[in-house]
Amino acid sequence: MHEHEYALSHAQTGQREVSRVLRNTYGLLGMTLAFSALVAYLAMQANAAYPNIFVVLIGFYGLFFLTAKLRNSVWGLVSTFALTGFMGYTLGPILNLYLGMANGGELVTSALAMTALVFFGLSAYVLTTRKDMSFLGGFITAGFFVLLGAMLISFFFQVPGLQLAISAGFVLFSSVCILFQTSAIIHGGERNYIMATIALYVSIYNLFLSLLQLLGIFGSDD
Repeated sequence: MHEHEYALSHAQTGQREVSRVLRNTYGLLGMTLAFSALVAYLAMQANAAYPNIFVVLIGFYGLFFLTAKLRNSVWGLVSTFALTGFMGYTLGPILNLYLGMANGGELVTSALAMTALVFFGLSAYVLTTRKDMSFLGGFITAGFFVLLGAMLISFFFQVPGLQLAISAGFVLFSSVCILFQTSAIIHGGERNYIMATIALYVSIYNLFLSLLQLLGIFGSDD
């Protein structure tokens, strides 16, 4: 009897913890997306130039690892907003580039709508079915190295169609990451809402950019 009560109490505690992490994650994700959009808008208005690729890489990974180190303190929140604000700044010049196209406004709006549809659709699927997506971990690891290799090739060589393949690959990769991370939260694999927020934010950022690139390629008159 006591063992049954203990098991029930433990299960209820675990469920409350999952609910807390989900609530905090989606709350922080909403705030960081809004902050990132504001910084992107300000960068667009200032007509800011896109930073050097090495600045982008150092800025992103530096702030990412700083956030990971500070994830259990209030400074982790500060670092989270610094990271997402920095990513928003890099988005500003890219949006200006697409908005300069004849159908740029339509491309950006379509990419935003598709990103929202994919994110909410995949999240709702996992939250509703509560399926364990931990088996996708191997795919994510393999996909990361495949995409990294493809990007290195595209950096040094001009391979026809490679950029299209990379963008399509990132759409699939980001979608799988959303499934995996959402599942990790509801099944107890992720207990830190700051790291969960960063993982989902990066997936949404990459998904949006990849869809925008794909739409730009197919919508180009060239």
